[in-house]
Amino acid sequence: MKRRTLVASFAVFVTVVAALLISSQTVLVSAQNHGHGKGDRDEPPPFYNPYPPGILPSDLNSEIARVLREVDFIENEALMQLRALPPPTLTNQPPLLAHTGQKLNVLVGKALNFDRNISPFKDRACAFCHMPYAAFGPPIPSVNLTMIAYPGSYNFRAGKRNPQRYTYAPSFPVLNFNETQQAFFGGNFWDSRATGYLLGSPDANQAQGPPVDTQEHALPDTACVAFRLQSAVYKSFFIELWGDDLDAIKFPHNTEEICDTPGGASIFGTDTMPIKLSPVDRAIANHVFDHWGQSIDQYEGSPDVSAFSSKFDAFLFNPTTNPLSADEMAGYNLFRGKANCNSCHLDGRSTAPTPANGSAPNGVDTGAAADTRPVFTCFGSANLGLPLNPRNAFYYQTTPDFFGFTANPFGFGYRDLGLGTFLRSGFGTWASPNDDWTQFAPTSDGQMQTSSARNVAMTPPQCPTTEAGIGQPYFQKEFFHNGYIKSLKQLVHFYNTRDVAAYHYNVTSGHCPAGTTEKVDCWPNPEVPNNIDTTIGMLGLTDTEENQIVAFLQTLTDGFTRPYPDINTFTGMCMTCNPATDPNCSPSRQGNGFLIPTPSPLPPCASAVCAVAPLPRPKPIP
Repeated sequence: MKRRTLVASFAVFVTVVAALLISSQTVLVSAQNHGHGKGDRDEPPPFYNPYPPGILPSDLNSEIARVLREVDFIENEALMQLRALPPPTLTNQPPLLAHTGQKLNVLVGKALNFDRNISPFKDRACAFCHMPYAAFGPPIPSVNLTMIAYPGSYNFRAGKRNPQRYTYAPSFPVLNFNETQQAFFGGNFWDSRATGYLLGSPDANQAQGPPVDTQEHALPDTACVAFRLQSAVYKSFFIELWGDDLDAIKFPHNTEEICDTPGGASIFGTDTMPIKLSPVDRAIANHVFDHWGQSIDQYEGSPDVSAFSSKFDAFLFNPTTNPLSADEMAGYNLFRGKANCNSCHLDGRSTAPTPANGSAPNGVDTGAAADTRPVFTCFGSANLGLPLNPRNAFYYQTTPDFFGFTANPFGFGYRDLGLGTFLRSGFGTWASPNDDWTQFAPTSDGQMQTSSARNVAMTPPQCPTTEAGIGQPYFQKEFFHNGYIKSLKQLVHFYNTRDVAAYHYNVTSGHCPAGTTEKVDCWPNPEVPNNIDTTIGMLGLTDTEENQIVAFLQTLTDGFTRPYPDINTFTGMCMTCNPATDPNCSPSRQGNGFLIPTPSPLPPCASAVCAVAPLPRPKPIP
């Protein structure tokens, strides 16, 4: 593929942005000609734009269109693979789809994942926020720089967090509380709300979230999934896998109009099941929805997604024939030693920090690897002390959209308490299935899931790095739940220096004192001051050692031992920068040209978030 580069520049007048957005919304939903809860109309609903200038990137419309084309390409690929697959044989007791049954399930999951008809305006698939070339993470560089959360089916509602990578998510166990360690382990999503308590798989449970999330696919009823599957081009394969109950559902005449109206619309009130089905049909629709999640889970757990094909895997198999470079090996020793990364991102080895009286730069575990396919996570959660990120589009969705829905009535009074909010069944999350867990909310406030470190550096082949200013095109990513960090160098530097007294200032993001540089020698206050993980923050790493850890993290990218499926589907443009003209053209300062100040004074945490029992402690959330 021909290499193309783009110098990132998104500053435009708001009037120009508005004109572009109106044009794009018309294009994206012009094919729809249904009521959307407002009566029959030939025109699409007006776009929702409560954002100040600079939050929405100027290329948002063209980038949405690009990703949709890529989604369609992979969807067509999945359909071709399904049609070419020899049918399985139903046999055995218990019944089993022999020979090609597993591959059928994986390919059905792939078709489901890339089907953008599973949304009111038929313009969002699960993959829209999770493309293969970004390790099934967020695929739009300009969004990763600006609005952080991704626009859903109704433009431009947006979520509240950085979309998490799919890779290795199926490895997470069902969420449970470990009484001995007094900590939660498992679940999916940043706040672990996809517990897996019913399906036995947090990843399958997670797949059920976006289709009915008001900010994402935005279907108003889970039965809309079964309704859309009844007319899916891959329906016969779904039925071959899961049985013919799907076609037995008798949907009422107004189902299309309901499913064409995004969730949260005032016309629905508080009704979460606006499609009025008989008890039998509702039960079948629920089973179809479960099967939806289970097939997607099988796809995400397959080698097509979670591949174990990295340079590090080759090194584990045979370090003699597949050695790491000097910098990569130094980074690996730091990762499991002085930097203490291995305490949370487990590699199957012990963590060997520098002895208090030692002189070596880091300890070295000389034992054999205990696990030949480590997932590089402890499956737990931690509050890393990240500052509030004022670029997040969620803070600005404070007014009703065309359908009467307001995503965030609290504005900058919202605080993301992560796992703590979920345990309280609080605002913006799901209800907890276990009241015994509620008591642990105060000790879980601010905690977010420890994602696998695998594929953290994956980029499209033509954009071979995540880091700016190193002489080659790069792919702009966002890291952590709120997208505050923009490069792996910044990520490691944050872990290294967050608690260094000279680097901490009593400010919010965008307000670092003159003479300092945010993310370099100034870290603003954490959004949530409670339960901060103290195993990191003051590691004493040198600049070279930080870079060596980045080098090691890059060895965790799949596709080294065999091609990574669909990684070549990126049709966008890489970014480049010139250190001679751009002061932020370095991994350390990457993205700093797009910093904006947090409102000052920052409104206090809304009572709907921080005054829900049991209250946050020992410190109040500011």
